Amino acid sequence: MCWSRFARRVHDGSHRLGFDRLSTNERADVSPAVSAQAITQSRGPAQRRAIAKAITLLESTRADHRAQGDELLTALLPHTGGALRLGISGVPGVGKSTFIEALGVYLVERGHRVAVLAIDPSSTVSGGSILGDKTRMERLSALEGAYIRPSPSSGTLGGVAEKTREAMLVCEAAGYDVVLVETVGVGQSETAVHGMTDMFCVLQLPNAGDDLQAIKKGVMELADLVVINKADLDPAAATRARAQIQSALRVFGQQGNPQHALQDASVWHPEVIQLSGLKGEGLDAFWDCVSRFRALQSAGGRLHERRRQQSLAWMWERIDAGLKAAFRAHPEVRQALPAMTQDVAQGRLPPSTAARRLLALVAPESVA
Repeated sequence: MCWSRFARRVHDGSHRLGFDRLSTNERADVSPAVSAQAITQSRGPAQRRAIAKAITLLESTRADHRAQGDELLTALLPHTGGALRLGISGVPGVGKSTFIEALGVYLVERGHRVAVLAIDPSSTVSGGSILGDKTRMERLSALEGAYIRPSPSSGTLGGVAEKTREAMLVCEAAGYDVVLVETVGVGQSETAVHGMTDMFCVLQLPNAGDDLQAIKKGVMELADLVVINKADLDPAAATRARAQIQSALRVFGQQGNPQHALQDASVWHPEVIQLSGLKGEGLDAFWDCVSRFRALQSAGGRLHERRRQQSLAWMWERIDAGLKAAFRAHPEVRQALPAMTQDVAQGRLPPSTAARRLLALVAPESVA
């Protein structure tokens, strides 16, 4: 798409790319109340509006919006759990968006309803985010059976946004049976998506490095499926990369991730495939791998256990975030924090000592 067309879409607001002046809190404030019934029972534009408003409400940081969001999630929970949650990660330029669009079109044409949660990096300088994934996935965004929601990472580490899990549940409650989560994609530490999806796929380039690069710790040892994208550019390099990564995954299966143990025939063994997202080649093989993975994990009860562990980890993550927010909002901490921060910045007080003194203001018995 040329820049002039992109600019026009930003100007007329048809794709809500995040350049509007309203903050998330302000958008949630002017939006009507979202009902669970509008998400679960309506279809078409009405349902899309309800989904968008629900996710915006959940992303808000206002206390009253958080309370409304909790009530909404509780009402939606009985309608969730039926979708396949697929996480997709990879370095910038590997072709994640192109692949996701090709896969989404492929699945919609076969009767699936596909939701895409695309995480866009936020600027460390301005804090803004372009959120242009819907424009980049032009074919998929035009299909009735697809829904695309770009969200800013807003400083959240691990390649996902803070409310990606909540957005995933909203899409499931709306009847989408495949939820694709696209990470920011900045390196080897985009592992948070593994903790919220059923299957974790890593995209690699044909010439992404030598065999030492392939066995580095991080996303590779957590991957359930590795995809060599853009294999049409250099078939020979793609074949070499596939062999190197297969060798690395065997090492991980023997000494790394216990979920990929090679000696256990009932456990999924990560596979490596080649495809071209641009040409749409290899999508049948990819979806066959995904279907076999889901069948094997469901039959052995591992899918249920994985989701159970993810839910518990999600609960503790929100507890950690809530405790930090409550700590910052404590009256005594707010009063002492400016001076303490200044002392640390000027080198008059060790950071560890400052932290212990601030914690003692809230819970003196917990500070040894």
